Amino acid sequence: MLSEPYPDLDDMLTMMGEAGRHLAEIDASEGAAGNLSICMRWPQELRTRFPVIGEIELPQPVPELAGATFLVSGSGRRLREMIDEPTANIACIVVNEGGQTGKLFTAYNRRFERVTSEFNSHLAVHYDQMVATGTNFHAVIHAQPVYLTFLSHIPPYQDQTFLNTHLPRWQPETLIHLPEGIGFIPFLPPGSPDLMAANVGYLRRHRLVIWAKHGVMARSDVSVKRAADRIEYAETAAKYEYLNLAVGEVAEGLSVDEIRAISKIFDARQSIF
Repeated sequence: MLSEPYPDLDDMLTMMGEAGRHLAEIDASEGAAGNLSICMRWPQELRTRFPVIGEIELPQPVPELAGATFLVSGSGRRLREMIDEPTANIACIVVNEGGQTGKLFTAYNRRFERVTSEFNSHLAVHYDQMVATGTNFHAVIHAQPVYLTFLSHIPPYQDQTFLNTHLPRWQPETLIHLPEGIGFIPFLPPGSPDLMAANVGYLRRHRLVIWAKHGVMARSDVSVKRAADRIEYAETAAKYEYLNLAVGEVAEGLSVDEIRAISKIFDARQSIF
């Protein structure tokens, strides 16, 4: 939930660009992989940056979000380039009354035909979180960080309990910023209704979820950069885990007692350890 004075459109575009660039810097967005979106529930002046207006049918009805504004990355666009030309890579959608359609705002320099193919998952998660919590802001990112994605190919790490007793043991930040642990969704086809439904359920309980053999999705009701941070914290933990596997698992990581002490000091309300 954000309070006044609210960020304006240029602020939001800048933060999306910075998040996209950083995801590329940590090897979480190769080529045109990855996508992001934000939803805002305060008025925005869109036509100065996005003067071309069309109509779009939404992937699902979202009647309670009538009037809300989405900023969504375009299909096939490189997240690392968003910071340089945001209007070429991002679309705006304002939900119409009834929530079945929206006004699509784009720029003359638009370089995509449609919004990201994962918008069904983005929209469903935004809708679920904003209706349930009453927040006026929500951000969602899908990225493909190398180490988290690699571990999701290894059978033991496909067990959510195993995953969450191994990754948080390498540094306090993982536990502090992801106290409820990381969700794990078994492989489902990208862009599918099944993946959309799974995302909604898992992201009710977690702030970051792994899509097996594909990547991750993270959310935040504070900023899009906070969602990117959560991906980086989890990816760093996965890198430590990979390094330990590579050297024959000689490191022990933080002990259960040490993790519980960290949880107490930082009021990390976790139930894993």
